[in-house]
Amino acid sequence: MTTSRTHEEPGPTGDSSRGRAFAIGLRHRFRGITVREGLLVRGPAGWGEFSPFAEYGPREASRWWAACREAADQGWPDPVRDRVPVNVTVPAVDPERAAAIVAAGGCATAKVKVAEKGQDPSEDLARIEAVRSAIGPSGRVRVDANGAWDVDTAVRMVRELDRFDLEYVEQPCATLEELGAVRRRVDVPVAADESIRRAEDPLRVRAAEAADIVVLKVQPLGGVRAALRVAEACGLPVVVSSAVESSVGLAAGVALAAALPELPYACGLATMQMLTADVTTAPLLPEDGSLPVRPVHVDEEALTAVEVDASAWRERARAAAAVTSS
Repeated sequence: MTTSRTHEEPGPTGDSSRGRAFAIGLRHRFRGITVREGLLVRGPAGWGEFSPFAEYGPREASRWWAACREAADQGWPDPVRDRVPVNVTVPAVDPERAAAIVAAGGCATAKVKVAEKGQDPSEDLARIEAVRSAIGPSGRVRVDANGAWDVDTAVRMVRELDRFDLEYVEQPCATLEELGAVRRRVDVPVAADESIRRAEDPLRVRAAEAADIVVLKVQPLGGVRAALRVAEACGLPVVVSSAVESSVGLAAGVALAAALPELPYACGLATMQMLTADVTTAPLLPEDGSLPVRPVHVDEEALTAVEVDASAWRERARAAAAVTSS
């Protein structure tokens, strides 16, 4: 599905020594960063992306490397749909900017960041109010706290924010036990994101009755096929989300969403709008609130414009690969 091209010939399968690194600016600070970086590796099936965040060591990054290898070496399972509905993502910005992002996003669903460090809860309320007004009464609004609240704060904030008719709240607290406690005290569905990172996590989520929905990301789970196994083990509705990758990385998320037997919720894959550039001249951007399931072709000129020295990224890939093969 992802045959990608530049003027460079493919290197050996999964060979990080010829990977090309990129650095692309973010339009707004996200997860504390303003630049998204990563490594692109080409194999017989196309290009794969390896872009674990800076704080991840070799063991956690090894799953991101496995996802990169899958894309470059194997490609992905056949899709069962040709379009994937998506949400617009609203960072922890002021209400006016939040409304503008929703208006420009062209999506019927908005995911809004809340519980930003250093911000007051009143700022969350103002942001959600602006988003609800911008998206209209028929639009869907979901919030993501990235595990920042304790149980009592989460319960209080979810009840307050639900005046704007929340679709669900994503990762209101850090632990499964806390998620379960919140879920028992609120009427809004709870989604687990950070709690789903390894193959054994879905069974723990189910046992703890901690979530109504699971959010899956391809790179942290080790690839599309690994994520499909996680989805099956969860036995819960799935929302596929991105790790704010280039279109090469996003294509893996689209491939997962396209291969799921059921897709009841819009996916968090419209994140190219958060970046200032891409490695292709045809970025994966929403069209009428959905992403097309199509190949992504890396463009030499576009990649060169955002390319940076790859030595540190190649070393990270080698360290991750060593964990994978051990």
